[in-house]
Amino acid sequence: MKIRVVSSREEIPTLNPNEKVIHLAFRPSNRDVFMLAETCPKIEAIQLPKSYRRTVSKSIEMFLEMQKINLLEGDVWGHRKDINEYYNVSQNIMEKIQELKADRFSNEIIAEKLSRESKLNSDMILYILSKRNLELS
Repeated sequence: MKIRVVSSREEIPTLNPNEKVIHLAFRPSNRDVFMLAETCPKIEAIQLPKSYRRTVSKSIEMFLEMQKINLLEGDVWGHRKDINEYYNVSQNIMEKIQELKADRFSNEIIAEKLSRESKLNSDMILYILSKRNLELS
C-alpha cells in the first residue's frame, strides 16, 4: 500500500486524482482540505501528524465524515520526500496484518501489536484492517 506524502499546499492541485491515502506534512486549512477532496475524488483517508490533527475544525471533521474520508492521526517516520513522494507500507507489515487477522486477533490488538513493531500509527493499521481486501501492492 502506498501513502502519498504532500509537504505543501502548493502540491495539492498537482496530485493524481486517483490517490486514495494521503499524508499531509503541513497544517491544512479548511480550504486545503476542500481542495484536496476536489482534486482527489477517490480519496479514502487523510493522515495528519498528532499536533496537526488536534487543530482540525469540527466543520472539516463533519465534511470528511459526510464524504466518507477517514481522518487518521500518525506520521511517516524516516520518509524522505526528496527521494520518493510515496511512503510504502512494507510487504512484511501487510503480511503480518493478514496473519494476525487469520489467527482471529481483534483489530485493536493487531493495531496495538503492529504499531509497536512498525513505524505505523495504530490509526493507519486500523484503516488498513477496515479495507475489505488487503491490497499487497
